[in-house]
Amino acid sequence: MTGLDIKNDALIEVAALVTDSELNILGDGVDVVIKPDDAAVAQMSDFVRDMHTKSGLLAELPHGKTMAEAEAAVMEYISTWVPDPRKAPLGGNSVGTDRVFLSRDMPAVVEHLHYRVIDVSTIKELSRRWYARAYFQSPAKKGGHRALGDIKDSIDELRYYREAVFVPSPGPDSATAQKIAKGITGAGPGGQPGE
Repeated sequence: MTGLDIKNDALIEVAALVTDSELNILGDGVDVVIKPDDAAVAQMSDFVRDMHTKSGLLAELPHGKTMAEAEAAVMEYISTWVPDPRKAPLGGNSVGTDRVFLSRDMPAVVEHLHYRVIDVSTIKELSRRWYARAYFQSPAKKGGHRALGDIKDSIDELRYYREAVFVPSPGPDSATAQKIAKGITGAGPGGQPGE
């Protein structure tokens, strides 16, 4: 993006990776540079311009695809792995902003995605508060502020938190889980009165 202002900024690169439930990446993914209008590039802040210059993205913009071409490429990849609409959640770090730009520029993609999101930043923030040692040992980012690299970083980060913070699979048995729920809310599964 050329910035975070939905009214004035442009989506300039989009990427997608679909994973299975174990966070294994399916296929090669898709990564498309989008050619923005001159006004969006002209109004970029110095911080954003510097970031996109260092990553090499700014130099690629003149050769970018149209928004329609980018949307078609993303839809083709996602629907190959998740053909049924409303099944795949949007995932990544701070994906709320991503969803706003996708809603504006790629409505077919948003319509295909589930309304739920997997926001790795939320897990990171909870870990910072509850499991500080795990938070401070999280893997360094390598994506270089490019869309596909950032998604790979998010997947690696989620893998890390799953192993470092979450209860190992298969999790607690049903009786233990019910006891935990009752201890917290006084109710059993689904809000039913406990024993």
